[in-house]
Amino acid sequence: MEFETVIGLEVHAQLLTDTKIFCGCSTKFGGAPNSHTCPVCLGLPGVLPVLNKKVVEFAMKMSLATNCVINKSCSFARKNYFYPDLPKGYQISQFAYPLSEHGYIFLDVDGAQKKIGLTRIHMEEDAGKLMHDEHNPVSYVDLNRAGVPLIEIVSEPDMRSPSEAADYLKRLHEILVYLEICDGNMEEGSFRCDANVSIRPMGQKEYGTRAELKNMNSFRNVQRALEYEIKRQQYLVECGGKVVQETRLWDDASGVSISMRSKEEAHDYRYFPDPDLVPILVDDAWVEKIRRELPELPLAKRERFIKDYQIPEYDAGVLTADKALSQYYEEVVKLCGKPKQASNWVMGDVLRFLNEDKRDIRKCPITAVALADMISLIEAGKISGKMAKDIIPDMYKTGLSPQKIIEEKGLVQITDEGELIKTLTAIIESNPGQVADYRGGKEKLFGFFVGQAMKATQGKANPQLVNDLLKKMLAG
Repeated sequence: MEFETVIGLEVHAQLLTDTKIFCGCSTKFGGAPNSHTCPVCLGLPGVLPVLNKKVVEFAMKMSLATNCVINKSCSFARKNYFYPDLPKGYQISQFAYPLSEHGYIFLDVDGAQKKIGLTRIHMEEDAGKLMHDEHNPVSYVDLNRAGVPLIEIVSEPDMRSPSEAADYLKRLHEILVYLEICDGNMEEGSFRCDANVSIRPMGQKEYGTRAELKNMNSFRNVQRALEYEIKRQQYLVECGGKVVQETRLWDDASGVSISMRSKEEAHDYRYFPDPDLVPILVDDAWVEKIRRELPELPLAKRERFIKDYQIPEYDAGVLTADKALSQYYEEVVKLCGKPKQASNWVMGDVLRFLNEDKRDIRKCPITAVALADMISLIEAGKISGKMAKDIIPDMYKTGLSPQKIIEEKGLVQITDEGELIKTLTAIIESNPGQVADYRGGKEKLFGFFVGQAMKATQGKANPQLVNDLLKKMLAG
């Protein structure tokens, strides 16, 4: 039987505010356990939450960037469930009246644009974290994360393959980081994803029974977990079994998903309006203020790079995938005026060095000014491309300018025509047999003479000038 896969994602993004959503405690990652807490986020009796306005504005930015309709009024609800890391016994979230709805983004699928719908974006608080002791049969609760602001981005079930789901996740990640409202760190849990996946016979309109996948902490793991779950469900159905609605945990080490619990429905949480928080009223003026603050988004920047810099679509995709990298590239282009050459050096040597050291472009020892200077030296004929390949590793290791390294190594390119003619004359006189063969029709020997010239000048001769002079001199 042929099946169609149906995938929807629920993405939680931690917002980059300095303080929590309903109190003044720090959101900084890595503090001593329970050091970033107060009576509000500890859920002590008698305390009242106060909404952080910055959380609402950050959520509005993501809503606008993903084409959502921002509701004129939204409100918070209490999501009731018991777990040790939830001190109040409920999570403050949004249910019936979310901040925004009916958004969409586009993905490139098989050379065409595919629209992926967003059901809603809403605000909520994070829970704490359980710390399990490997040596004792006990767990500890760290409530530093309790009350940290999140937005939940819920997609429509519009994705039909694990690769589409991974691309969608990367696109959301890209937008969040560009907006500077989330650092996107999946390892620290500031960007995480749950996936709902089901299968149905090809052509069937009704959805199949879905399973929810959790504990996927990388784009690769999301794709692997979905691939495994699809195969598991297909095997069950083909063997006459039934898919059970449940929550499953992805085990990266063993490459399988494990049943965790039966999947809850909304009514299981007994949602009701939070009596301590008034509704949020969003007027047009506030929305327009936030819209004006939006930066250029990745897709728009990609299209501009292709149009303005005349670089290939692939180059533009790589250079705009990271906001800091796109800014670095643009600064290089502004200084040297050579978009394609800048693209080649950034995507080639610079990114290779950074990937080997697992460094971010913001910590690159080669400044945009230094790289632009090196490209300008090549264009001016002062150094060759081969010389630049020898120089750039030293620029990365030392942080020195190309001019400084050229001076220290004596690598200035020879462009003096008279000096080169002397060198070429000596080479021609020393190789009469090769000269005769070349003039007799063995044109491939031209490379031999170029090689001899570069060897004699220790690679310092201007290659174009060597080629031009040799053609004239060997013509006889």
